[in-house]
Amino acid sequence: MNLALWIAAGLLAALALAGGITKTFVPKEKLAAANGGGWTDGASVGFVKTLGVLELLAAAGLILPAVLDVAPVLVPVTAICWMVLMAGAMITHLRHDEARFIVLNLAYLAVAAFVAWGRLDSSPFTG
Repeated sequence: MNLALWIAAGLLAALALAGGITKTFVPKEKLAAANGGGWTDGASVGFVKTLGVLELLAAAGLILPAVLDVAPVLVPVTAICWMVLMAGAMITHLRHDEARFIVLNLAYLAVAAFVAWGRLDSSPFTG
């Protein structure tokens, strides 16, 4: 179980890192032109960059607390925050009629729920 939770957290962290780098450093106009980037039309540059920074923090929060053994409880807390972020992403994609991205975000939410459940209940770092 511990290995499955590490893999799930690692995959989410890689996803968050890629998304965070993209949203933080790629110009909004270029994001809007990409597949699935229609949601940026109604968003300010600051909002998009803020989402990017949150994703970068999520990438760090899913891995570093456990690796460094500094407040490992932040791993499931980060996973729960990721679930909230994915719920917002699903609502945003719903408003833009982008159903395939809703399904993708739901899958990411499910993986985060697994990490949160696993690290809070089934296989916490402290037990």
